[in-house]
Amino acid sequence: MDVLRPDWDELPAGVAALVSLRTGGVSAAPYDDGAGGGGLNLGDHVGDDAGHVRQNRAALRQLLPAEPAWLAQVHGTTVIDAAAAGAGAPPQADAAIASAPPQADAAIASAPRAVCAILSADCLPVLLCDRAGQVVGAAHAGWRGLAAGVLENTVAAMRAAGAGELLAWLGPAIGPRAFEVGEDVRQAFVGGDAALDAAFAPIAARPGKYLADIYLLARARLRGVGIDAIAGGGLCTHGDARRFYSYRRDGVTGRIGSFIWRA
Repeated sequence: MDVLRPDWDELPAGVAALVSLRTGGVSAAPYDDGAGGGGLNLGDHVGDDAGHVRQNRAALRQLLPAEPAWLAQVHGTTVIDAAAAGAGAPPQADAAIASAPPQADAAIASAPRAVCAILSADCLPVLLCDRAGQVVGAAHAGWRGLAAGVLENTVAAMRAAGAGELLAWLGPAIGPRAFEVGEDVRQAFVGGDAALDAAFAPIAARPGKYLADIYLLARARLRGVGIDAIAGGGLCTHGDARRFYSYRRDGVTGRIGSFIWRA
C-alpha cells in the first residue's frame, strides 16, 4: 500500500505520522483510485459500501500501532482525547464501523499508541506534536472549523496535557489556485484580522468571488497561538487526482486519512 510520509524534518524521534492515498484499496467508483482500480476510501459516511470501507480500514491498520480514534467530523471545534475514544486498543476488524464515533474535529494524545486520525477530501488536515515527542494532535481544518477556532482549541488541549514547544504540519488540501469562495468566507477571516486579506485573491471576472489560500490562513492561526515551526502546505488535493480524493473536483467521492501517534 502506498502512503505519504510527511515532509516534516523536525518530527521528533518517537512520533510517527502518515497520510493515506486513494490507491490500494477495494472501493469501486466513484470511490475508486481514478484509474480503474480499487480505491482506499476510509470514510464510512460518504455512501461507499460498508464492507469495502471495513476492508480498506483493516488494510490501513496494518501500518498503524492500533485502532485509530475515528471521529464523526462536523466542521466544528470540539477536541477529544484519542485514548478516551478507544484509540490504542488492539486492532479489531469491525470496531471502526460497529461503534458510533464521537462528534469532534480534532484529537490529541499523550498515551503511546493512541492514534489521532482525520479524514479529508479538500479540507486541511493539520498534524501537531511537541518538540519533546510527548503529546500529539490532529485537527480537521476546513474553512468553517478554521474560522471558528479548531486549531486554537487543539493547541490549548495539547498544552493542557503537558505539551511543550509545538510543531505543525499542514497536510493535503485544496490549493490556492482551486479553492473558490465567496465574500462570506472572506469576511469570516478578514473581519477579525485585516492582514489576512492577502489570503484572498479576487477573481476578476466574478465580482465577490475569491481564490482562498487555506494554508496561509492556517499558518496565521497557528502563529497566533505561538507556533512558528510549520511544515507542509504544498499538496493540492484538487489538482492531484492520481493520489487524492477531492470533493470540489468530483462531488461524490472518498476520504483519505491523516494519522499521528506516539510510538
